Amino acid sequence: MQFSEFKLNKQLLEAISYMGFEKATPIQEQAIPEILAEHDLIACAQTGTGKTAAYILPILEKLMQSPTHETNTLIIVPTRELAIQVEQQIQGFSYFTPVSSLSIYGGGDGSEWQQQKRSLSQGTNIIVATPGKLIAHLGFSYVDFSNVKHLILDEADRMLDIGFYDDIMKIISHLPSKRQTLMFSATMPGKIRKMAAEIMHTPSEITLEIAKPAEGVLQAAYILHEGQKAVLLRNLIQDKPDLKSILVFSSTKRKVTDIVNTLKGNGYTVRGISSDLDQKDREEVLLNFRAKKTRVLVATDVLSRGIDIKDINLVVNYDVPQDAEDYVHRVGRTARAETTGVALTFITSADKRKFDRIEALIGKEVQKIPLPGYLKDIPYSKEKNSRNRSSWKQNSKNPFRGRKK
Repeated sequence: MQFSEFKLNKQLLEAISYMGFEKATPIQEQAIPEILAEHDLIACAQTGTGKTAAYILPILEKLMQSPTHETNTLIIVPTRELAIQVEQQIQGFSYFTPVSSLSIYGGGDGSEWQQQKRSLSQGTNIIVATPGKLIAHLGFSYVDFSNVKHLILDEADRMLDIGFYDDIMKIISHLPSKRQTLMFSATMPGKIRKMAAEIMHTPSEITLEIAKPAEGVLQAAYILHEGQKAVLLRNLIQDKPDLKSILVFSSTKRKVTDIVNTLKGNGYTVRGISSDLDQKDREEVLLNFRAKKTRVLVATDVLSRGIDIKDINLVVNYDVPQDAEDYVHRVGRTARAETTGVALTFITSADKRKFDRIEALIGKEVQKIPLPGYLKDIPYSKEKNSRNRSSWKQNSKNPFRGRKK
């Protein structure tokens, strides 16, 4: 379906074309008409399906039809990175329009607070905010949300997982009861439906197939012990210079530092990112990774959702994620926009049950690759359960075979 079929404003269509968008994705095809029709909406779709544009475009269309200087739309997101990304997309789509927008998140200095205060008090059409920072502003009398017409909760399941339920309900208490509420989520647990029943009015529902990585992702796994992980990762990266953009996920902030130190000094740039970095440094790290100035980025799950970084060649799950859904979001960082990519997972014997749940969720068995011979002499670590060798069958086919070295 072409975007012109939605009968959007010509200035919006010009911006859509300028940004390289051609055909609407399934979530956009289904969500845009519902939002334009003023319906409340619960939309469930996985990362990388274009759901941000699915709600931004109809909101911009409404603002073009009824211009205002007041705050018309409030978008709540779980992380600073997602707030920045969403606001960047708004700026791109609204480039040829008079619509104003601002992202509000923590980690800045006093000057940023003053800019946010001015925008909240004088009126900015679209506010994108993380819950904690917005509540800090709501403690003062200058915030005026009395004319908000649209509330959007993006990555709603993630916000509830983090524990933002009370914060979200507090923010909603400052909004008009008569409004359009849109909830976008990658999964649909019971707590999402419970919240929807409390804050929405007879919402329409859209559920696309979820929890399955894109077809372009070649998935495989290594069964190993903890002591073999660093050596395997280092060799995988060193032996494949054609992989220009590599994202490594670890389970903890401490491991991010350990992995970065392991990979440093091997002839390529590597950086780590976690909540330990201040906002300015995090933005710099992401900017350099997007610009391909950094070849390898090591991260915690702060990056697994909602960060739009294109052309990632390889995603490595250094640790199996605790939640099966997080595997989908990690793997979803590669093979975006119908491209191809590789996702590898390092599995210890202690991870077997977690990875069984992942395979059940995605509806397929992930190929297991035999370990390279150079790992056989590495002694087992003393990690709990590490001496229990896995009985999983390893496949003989290696998805890396035939790739340039």
